[in-house]
Amino acid sequence: MRLDPETISSLVHRDHVHRSLYLDPELFDLEMDRIFGRSWIYIGHDSLVPKPGDYITTRAGKQPLVMSRHTDGQVYVIFNSCGHRGAVVCNEDKGNAALFRCCYHGWTFKTNGDLDAIAMRRGYGASFNADNPALGMRRVPRVANYRGFVFASLCERVPSLEEHLGTARCSIDELVDRAPDGEIDLGAGVHKYMFRGNWKLQLENTVDMYHVPFSHESSVSRSGRQFSRGSGQNAGSAISDRGSAAQRWELRVAWGSRSNGHGYAGHQPVAEQAPDTPTYKAYVSALEARHGKERTQEILQPKRHNTAFYPNMSLQALNQHIRVILPVAVDRTEIHVYPIRYKGAPQEMNASFVRHLNLTHSAASLIQTDDLECFRRCQSGLSAQNSDWVWFARGVDIDQADAHGDWVNHGTVETQQRAQYAAWLRLMSAEA
Repeated sequence: MRLDPETISSLVHRDHVHRSLYLDPELFDLEMDRIFGRSWIYIGHDSLVPKPGDYITTRAGKQPLVMSRHTDGQVYVIFNSCGHRGAVVCNEDKGNAALFRCCYHGWTFKTNGDLDAIAMRRGYGASFNADNPALGMRRVPRVANYRGFVFASLCERVPSLEEHLGTARCSIDELVDRAPDGEIDLGAGVHKYMFRGNWKLQLENTVDMYHVPFSHESSVSRSGRQFSRGSGQNAGSAISDRGSAAQRWELRVAWGSRSNGHGYAGHQPVAEQAPDTPTYKAYVSALEARHGKERTQEILQPKRHNTAFYPNMSLQALNQHIRVILPVAVDRTEIHVYPIRYKGAPQEMNASFVRHLNLTHSAASLIQTDDLECFRRCQSGLSAQNSDWVWFARGVDIDQADAHGDWVNHGTVETQQRAQYAAWLRLMSAEA
């Protein structure tokens, strides 16, 4: 396939996209360059590196990266590659180190990426410039932190992070404001797994309310309700493709940014249930001590259920977690799922968040297993000589523009997916 702008434009239409977007290795490679290489990518939360020397390893597209906290207290994002021979320096998922040391020839680097020392320096002559910054683990061109969420761009020429996030910032604000101390913590561990499918399948799914009563039918009781999602709740959300439950689901807000690809789905009715437990009451009291009663009541009224931050992160506020999408190949994707804890909340409340996430969004849970099976079947079925097109037409005729020109709709529409592919087309069509 020729990947010129005209061909790329022919692959994406308002309500359908060509199946090659999920199958073509050359398109995948171009995505890694033009989407993951030229826009803001979520790297990690700064609570994952609380102390100087703490680090995690991750990727932006095909680029191996390290996020570390240096001795100056700042968080840095650097390329995980030795400036000498190019070897990966930090091989573990996370750790703490005074210096990063390459296993190949022993060069050491500071935790901000600067070269610290060259092993056996005497072997280099006077012509060798040890002060050359290219010899270090170089820092990525752009890094920004929004309320603990660290984003980076491999390209210098990108808008500010706040401009990139746009209205989607409100989802981060809504989450972080629920912490009595005004900060969240992602340091309770992480689920990691791989699925046999394209990365976009996961991103689409994070804000897909249409699939729930069908994909997750096995998790619904005879009464039409799912299991409880939190301590102190006696029942889960009513889920059905018919009747009053379906009508309530159709009232949920759907929003998608046509320029940046972010999107969110409104809250679920179950989220309105306030547990009548001593732990929850202690939590509310802690919020009121910080914000007062009126503001606390606003904070406790959920507005967003799932938010997708294009292209590689989602935030869920019901079973609260951060999900990071790491593309591996056109048909392989790695997922990292981090439970969210509220700083200043009762310990038992935070522990319950972790326990319930194990039930819902681990690789062997009651919810995520359904989605992973759907991803596998999509990837396999798209190879069949059936239709060339994948459709996102649900609600296309009733999308409305908000004050910012983004799309707003309600219910089980595919507005958010249309926004994702509008962003895909914009980024993929950009000149080199």
